[in-house]
Amino acid sequence: MTDDTTAGPAGDWSGWRDATEAALYGPDGFYRRPEGPAGHFRTSPHASPLFAEAVARLLCRIDEALGRPARLDFVDMAAGRGELATGVLAALPADVVARTRAYAVEVADRPEALDHRIEWLTGPPKNITGLLFANEWLDNVPVEIAETDASGVPRRVLVRRDGRERLGEPVAGAEAEWLDRWWPLPPEEGLRAEIGLPRDEAWASAVATLERGLAVAVDYAHAASSRPLFGTLTGFREGRGTAPVPDGSCDLTAHVALDACALPGGRVLAQRDALRALGIAGARPPLTLASTRPAEYVRALARAGEAAELTAAGGLGDFGWLLQPVGLPVGLPDAPLADLLVDVPDHEEQ
Repeated sequence: MTDDTTAGPAGDWSGWRDATEAALYGPDGFYRRPEGPAGHFRTSPHASPLFAEAVARLLCRIDEALGRPARLDFVDMAAGRGELATGVLAALPADVVARTRAYAVEVADRPEALDHRIEWLTGPPKNITGLLFANEWLDNVPVEIAETDASGVPRRVLVRRDGRERLGEPVAGAEAEWLDRWWPLPPEEGLRAEIGLPRDEAWASAVATLERGLAVAVDYAHAASSRPLFGTLTGFREGRGTAPVPDGSCDLTAHVALDACALPGGRVLAQRDALRALGIAGARPPLTLASTRPAEYVRALARAGEAAELTAAGGLGDFGWLLQPVGLPVGLPDAPLADLLVDVPDHEEQ
């Protein structure tokens, strides 16, 4: 960490929140580039169509829990180029898709070839009845970074466009309260934390758009019992991790304190558990199928491999799913969502 206060040609110092906002979502930001996120990293919707099938199955369960309303909404937050929304519509039964209104929420322009049934928005619609699904959205909601100084005081980390950092003022106010509650830093020089307050607020705002249904946030996450000592901020470019430099050339991401985001009634579970509850498993097909129906065996083997990737320990299976029901009878024994939510500890216990 440098104490140099000269702005120089790389620009002025700012907190990581403002720097990330400009680098990702500004006029020349990373998420406005034509290749989209899929050109740089692999998310669950890109890994396999099984993921969209599982989300479609979840939407059908919500549909049943809501009593099959005349209009069923599906909102894809941070939609990239609409891959998940497209896959969900393709996987829905005809009687459900006929009542479904799909929305893709993204800052980039609408792709020309996107399914005409998908409405393209820069923010979620209001009064949603159905499912709001945010896959790897919250990790890209910009946050400030705190680091303890030589006296053990948490200070905001300031950064320039070239990635050079220095310490700023002590963390104070609501940000200090958030750190004390969710990510208290021991008084050792150099320890870091990402102040997740903007993510809590963004999630609460998204959930508030639901009239009845379920909001789901899916992200790499950590819990209060196992916060990383030096934070998780990193960059991604062309499929590889890279130094987090806020110049628009790479993605900037940090894992999410989903337990802090959760509102009353919210539950957090691992992606592997959520997907298995939705019928996605990585079991190999029986070998006897190879000799009796070889083409079917090859297809089943490919699906098993894709399911294994989605549920793998140390990979996508470690993602957290935060489920936030609104006006759903999830406490009833016969509720269609009960098998997904039952016996999952409340977020305070994570």
